[in-house]
Amino acid sequence: MTISLSAYAQQFLPVTSIVNARDLGGYTVQDGRVVRDSVLIRAAHLAEASEDDIAYLESLPVAKIVDFRKIEEKRGKEDLKVPGADNIVLPIDASGNASAQASEEEMKKVKRGKKFDIKKIIVFMAFNDRAKAVAREMYPTLFFDPDCQRQFANFFRHVITTENGAVLYHCTQGKDRTGVASALLLAALGADRETIVADFDATNRVYEADVRKYSRRVERLGGKEEEIGVVKAFLGCNTDNFVKALDRIDAEYGSIDSYLENVLGVTSEDREILKARYLR
Repeated sequence: MTISLSAYAQQFLPVTSIVNARDLGGYTVQDGRVVRDSVLIRAAHLAEASEDDIAYLESLPVAKIVDFRKIEEKRGKEDLKVPGADNIVLPIDASGNASAQASEEEMKKVKRGKKFDIKKIIVFMAFNDRAKAVAREMYPTLFFDPDCQRQFANFFRHVITTENGAVLYHCTQGKDRTGVASALLLAALGADRETIVADFDATNRVYEADVRKYSRRVERLGGKEEEIGVVKAFLGCNTDNFVKALDRIDAEYGSIDSYLENVLGVTSEDREILKARYLR
């Protein structure tokens, strides 16, 4: 299933300088209840948020901001502070540390600027065999790597213990780590597979222009289908691979419910707390 920006326009926050900022509010779960508005928010980083955007987040109010980025991703792009919000750092490596696998010459080119530029990294990585493997294995890594599992378990603890205010969670682009976190949250709240996949895939509508632009750059450098596939994976979302990862969860654990409880430690009691707090 795909999801259009117009179909779920109400879920995009009224902000101008935070990319892919969306409210999980409005999704209907399997028991007929609906996710409450303005309590679970997914986004890209907050480094370039305008004063008006910060004021909007403060007004919700946002109680916790969970940042899934690694240290190097935040270089020159630290989140701006939202008054009243606690900042939680839970770094997750979705890429298998692909940027560290660039050649010395590649990294010199990337580091000419002071800021970490993920898009430049991706153009270089499109020609790196390890990065190609990372693109294929990104979602299995996020779901099955023990370090990733530990951080997602920590994420749930923060969501469960937030009694008042909204939880905003993000990575660099608000797509893969943030998308998996959203999928897990929606699953814990009782959303069906179609809703989970639709929310994940909505990111592809947000980043269509970037994928086209940087795919052309890779083509000009001699890239073919496999190299362009790296751009699509890192700048957009590979929904087919995401669905395959969900299928693997079903095959190995029986269901995503079992995965939540037995891998992430989200008990039935925890889920009742989440439903009582975040559904209406």
